[in-house]
Amino acid sequence: MKFYCHPRCSTCRKAKNWLDEQSVSYQEISLLDETPSKESWVTILSDTDRSIKSFFNTSGNVYREQNLKEKLPEMSIEEAAVWLSSNGMVVKRPFAVEGDTYTSGFKIDEYERVWGKGEQKDVN
Repeated sequence: MKFYCHPRCSTCRKAKNWLDEQSVSYQEISLLDETPSKESWVTILSDTDRSIKSFFNTSGNVYREQNLKEKLPEMSIEEAAVWLSSNGMVVKRPFAVEGDTYTSGFKIDEYERVWGKGEQKDVN
């Protein structure tokens, strides 16, 4: 699993602790240094039933400064993919992906369902 996070983010630290406690292996990637490619985001956004907004860090400074709240309702998948791939601070974190399975943000129940050792991989 690729685990995209921000080093100073407390939510990311909680998610990492959960993964470690569950012995889930992951590759930690700093969203400040690397984000999924535009092509990857196009695939993710095209294949999900989640809203595009759910992948954006709506409480972040970049989101507010760029007035993305107003732009998102009319934003195409291509435009969203450009934003998400060009600035890691725009991505809701942590963002975890393995194959066609991913999570954005950290909710224990979702992590247990998706990344836990039991039945998993039923979420996009």
